[in-house]
Amino acid sequence: MSSRRSRSRQSGSSRITDDQINDLVSKLQQLLPEIRDRQPDKVSSANVLQETCNYIRSLHREVDDLSERLSELLATTETTSAQAAIIRSLLM
Repeated sequence: MSSRRSRSRQSGSSRITDDQINDLVSKLQQLLPEIRDRQPDKVSSANVLQETCNYIRSLHREVDDLSERLSELLATTETTSAQAAIIRSLLM
């Protein structure tokens, strides 16, 4: 028995249909700046998923960079500074 058949029997009613997958891939495509404006039929699902992974990685790098910059800023700002206190309270 193929793994696809065994999965569909095991999952029962929770099985995701091809239409649902296509809809989700289309929604992902609309969120990705690199491929948002391309025609949906010109971009493969695999390409959308790969671009999604790349985009998430780039967002993680951006968050890490911004966190590092903020830490440096807080370290150079006086601990009693009103701005530093506000920033710290927002982060807590």
